[in-house]
Amino acid sequence: MSDSPPVPANPRGTPRAGLSVLMGAAFLMATSAIGPGFLTQTAVFTERLGPSFGFAILVSVLFDLGAQLNIWRVIAVARAPAQDIANRVFPGLGTLLAVLVALGGLAFNIGNVAGAGLGLNVMFGIPTAIGAAISAAIAIALFLVKEAGSAMDRFSLVMGFVMVGLTWYVAIASDPPLGTAAWRSIAPEHLDMVSIVTLVGGTVGGYITFAGGHRLLDAGVSGVEAVPRVTTSALTAVGVASLMRVVLFLAALGVVAHGLRLDPANPPASVFRLATGEFGYRIFGVVMWAAAITSVVGSAYTSVSFVRGFHPAIATHWTSSIIGFIGISTLIFLLVGRPVTILILVGGLNGLILPVSLAAMLVAAHRGNIVGSYRHPIGLTIAGAIVVIAMTVMGGWSMTTEIRGLFQ
Repeated sequence: MSDSPPVPANPRGTPRAGLSVLMGAAFLMATSAIGPGFLTQTAVFTERLGPSFGFAILVSVLFDLGAQLNIWRVIAVARAPAQDIANRVFPGLGTLLAVLVALGGLAFNIGNVAGAGLGLNVMFGIPTAIGAAISAAIAIALFLVKEAGSAMDRFSLVMGFVMVGLTWYVAIASDPPLGTAAWRSIAPEHLDMVSIVTLVGGTVGGYITFAGGHRLLDAGVSGVEAVPRVTTSALTAVGVASLMRVVLFLAALGVVAHGLRLDPANPPASVFRLATGEFGYRIFGVVMWAAAITSVVGSAYTSVSFVRGFHPAIATHWTSSIIGFIGISTLIFLLVGRPVTILILVGGLNGLILPVSLAAMLVAAHRGNIVGSYRHPIGLTIAGAIVVIAMTVMGGWSMTTEIRGLFQ
């Protein structure tokens, strides 16, 4: 096998990449965001808030755009990964960011592997542990092929369409109150800051924020001339993740609006089952597996892209490092299970990683020694600053609440 980065050799900045790479990067970010936690959060918050959850989704989409458009542009113009840019803004900041992203990616990947195992269990009755091992082997196989980068792009694209398409079918079957959902999305009856922080952290928190930007960088899409294509890819990424969130919200809302209660042991599975019967439960298995396996791939790729500067061996043995990351995640799940306390704490950290990393990118965007003659739009800077301030306040409050809950 080749042990170089999973893309064809190409100097950064060469405008080689076409539509397939731009779409691949977009779907890598989007499908990385759509994991087991994404499905569970959406179902739980829909049952709790009803149609007013649409407002939280709307706010989170605006925050997602403010974060992604800034970060992807700066990575492209600076022609450097996020951790290198952060180190140039403030020495040591990039190293800290890399450690936090990698640890968060590893912790969440344990849950992703578990979700993939659950998906195969629902589809075929395979024991979850065996399903997790099979899924990990499939993810590893993607990085063993000669054109691993292209394989990863195509896999993310196909799985993205599968998830959205099947969930759309369930949403139609559940017959949600569309008018009420639309109205409450702009005039909510209930406001819930925790849901907004959770959605933003789950969609663009931790490693997810950088998945697409780093993929484009490795594919040679960088420089000022690449900004329009990078912007298109970022908008597509947020659009796909948001579409999946909205469709799943409508599916769950239809079930709840008809007076049915979700199973607290597995809220998203009960949405599919209550809407379309046992057939829907099998559909849930497909969606869960697709969501989990793509998150395994995205988490491993992006987390290793952050730590490859720690030691020359990581960069030299890039593919082996990614495979090792997936293997360690799977082994921990098989031996220990999902460390719930760690996952909760890291989930809170994800909400804090975003404002720190985004603030560093905003500073870098206006530093000539980092972006050269590029002039970052003031509107994007203001939008990014609003996200930084809001997520710092809400993320800090949310994490403090979670920590208190753990020790009470």
